[in-house]
Amino acid sequence: MATAEKPVMVVGIDDSEQSVYALEWALDHFFTPFAPNFPFTLIVLHAKPSSTSAIGLAGPGAADVLPYVEADLKKIASGVIGKAKQICLSKSVNEATLEVVEGDPRNVLCEAVEKHHASMLVVGSHGYGAIKRAVLGSVSDYCAHHAHCSVIIVKKPKIKH
Repeated sequence: MATAEKPVMVVGIDDSEQSVYALEWALDHFFTPFAPNFPFTLIVLHAKPSSTSAIGLAGPGAADVLPYVEADLKKIASGVIGKAKQICLSKSVNEATLEVVEGDPRNVLCEAVEKHHASMLVVGSHGYGAIKRAVLGSVSDYCAHHAHCSVIIVKKPKIKH
């Protein structure tokens, strides 16, 4: 009898505390250290913006700063993935695949779902209001409507004073 592969869970992460919380939430709820076999194959994915999109429509001389912007974006991506790896290890999840893919997070996450045949996508919610969401766009909203799998949008609880 052939063994069935585990379903794949993709967790999107960036340098925000909301996405870090979403990763921790997913690990706490689906990757408990008490179970010998985790129910999912875990892929933690960071979408790195391209250097040209990061500087936008800069004027003359923009080409001169591209190498510096690219180096900074790579450093940020390395830090995000390093932090994700530490979080996984601290929760006894040693077999996570950590990926950095260049592009818009909305597209990168939906494409990763397709590429890995994921059955679940976990993303954090930044908690933007209607105006900010309309201007900036919502990665979680886009993924909820376009990803071909179940999408969990994790909201970090507000601290009551």
